[in-house]
Amino acid sequence: MRILVTGGAGFIGRWVVKRLLDDGHQVWVLDNLSNGRLENIKEFESHNNLMEIVIGDIKEPVLLNKLFINSFDICYHLGASINVQESIDDPLTTFENDTIGTFFVLEQCRKHGVKLVFMSTCMVYDRALSSKGIIETDPIKPASPYSGAKIAAENMVLSYYHSYGLPVVVIRPFNTYGPFQKTGGEGGVIAIFIKRKLEGKSLDIYGDGTQTRDLLYVEDCARFVVWSGYTDRVNGEIVNAGLGRDISINDLAKLIVKDDSRIHHIPHIHPQSEIAKLLCNYDKAERLLGWKPQVGLEEGILKTEQWIRSTNLI
Repeated sequence: MRILVTGGAGFIGRWVVKRLLDDGHQVWVLDNLSNGRLENIKEFESHNNLMEIVIGDIKEPVLLNKLFINSFDICYHLGASINVQESIDDPLTTFENDTIGTFFVLEQCRKHGVKLVFMSTCMVYDRALSSKGIIETDPIKPASPYSGAKIAAENMVLSYYHSYGLPVVVIRPFNTYGPFQKTGGEGGVIAIFIKRKLEGKSLDIYGDGTQTRDLLYVEDCARFVVWSGYTDRVNGEIVNAGLGRDISINDLAKLIVKDDSRIHHIPHIHPQSEIAKLLCNYDKAERLLGWKPQVGLEEGILKTEQWIRSTNLI
């Protein structure tokens, strides 16, 4: 197929591009490099099926008009602002990128009959209320402008399914980690913790550390994202993906550093947007996509640490 990946130079986008190329598709990448990095996809530059890397913004209709002439079969829409604290500090930028930007992409998909896979987030949920984990119909809570912008975009995406019959799917991966994730302030908790461990620094935990996260290895996430585009069974649906196991940030830090004296607690930077318990129920993904995670947390942490050690990020 002919496929566009917005945000394809980002952390998850990079792995989605790799999976699509491995599956034999022709791939176009659109990224404004606000979060993504060309180094993430450098190894694919000479791949015969990586058709074009376009440095540009999803909010540029003229650029999108030109790009969508390529008659795509699927658009995987991963381009977004993703930082919760930045959304609190600057809600306009997040709204423009995540909601308005999604509208512009949606319009192109409608005009050209392109299936849209929309990358949302587990951060739209309130909290896990059951030991079986969060299902797609559980309560949502726009606890930050980031989650609010994603919820608004989800609703626009689904409205195009109901109004125009456009094939769309909203996917909500839980906290994703692994190789190529940034290890600085914009990175995920595992990447940050591993880097600080390797540098001999303390692992700083916001708040009391009892909040839990369901941590999904990035190659499992990419497989879920890609497969969501391959079938009509999820059209018009919202679908979760996660490990199905949660861990407190305190226990995660102990698992990574194995030295309690190097774990410090600091005041939370956005306690109002904290989610106390995130635990994914991925039964729907397993039922409709045949998907389930293959990499456990301990194995994923080891793979991530090996990658960070092999780069110049330490």
